[in-house]
Amino acid sequence: MKISIPQLLTFNGGYVDTAGFLALQGLFTAHVTGNFVTIGASLIHGSSGVVAKLLALPVFCLVVGLVRYASGRMEPAGTMVVNSLAGIKIFLFIIAAVLALWFGPFSDGDSPAAIVTGLTLVAGMAIQNAIHRVFFPKDPPTTLMTGSTTQIMLDLADLVRANLPPETRLTIRMRCMTLFASVCIFAAGCAAAALIYHYQGALVFVFPPLVAALGFLPYFQSGLPLAGQQSR
Repeated sequence: MKISIPQLLTFNGGYVDTAGFLALQGLFTAHVTGNFVTIGASLIHGSSGVVAKLLALPVFCLVVGLVRYASGRMEPAGTMVVNSLAGIKIFLFIIAAVLALWFGPFSDGDSPAAIVTGLTLVAGMAIQNAIHRVFFPKDPPTTLMTGSTTQIMLDLADLVRANLPPETRLTIRMRCMTLFASVCIFAAGCAAAALIYHYQGALVFVFPPLVAALGFLPYFQSGLPLAGQQSR
């Protein structure tokens, strides 16, 4: 079975978010909203990592804005833009892995090494989110499963109805299956990160750049157009 780039991005989304949460004192590297919750928890319980969580949102927003601006000034067609973005994301993941292996484990989430490692991962995931929204807008989200899960349940409720036209029923069923697969892939990424962190610690960060490179390698080599690429 061939795995698409959005599916690999989804696996990495779950993996990196879980790895960051476990290794960096509750930092969500892709789920920005969750950091607001964990900031409150950190302040109440006195746990570390508040600084990185406070900086995560502005860093995320800045990187997405820079990606959009830079991509608009580059080649609008072909794979040049997405290749460049993917290469930067992979490079950021490599930097984060080196930092984690050199300075980890991070018992203090507010240490400079932990903050830099966390924000490097946040920047990488910001690029991933931008890649998804610009080049794969019709595919399910790769980092946020709340909307996908909600749509799955809405679709299942609609499929129970007996008065749907066959065409509508088929469309709903296909969408439901696609979203369900996306949620399962994201969950698999979360589980893989949790298991690897439990047994290997900081080595958990070695795999995200490998998975990211695996997804884009054929396009780096051949320059083939990306499926679902959005023209601008």
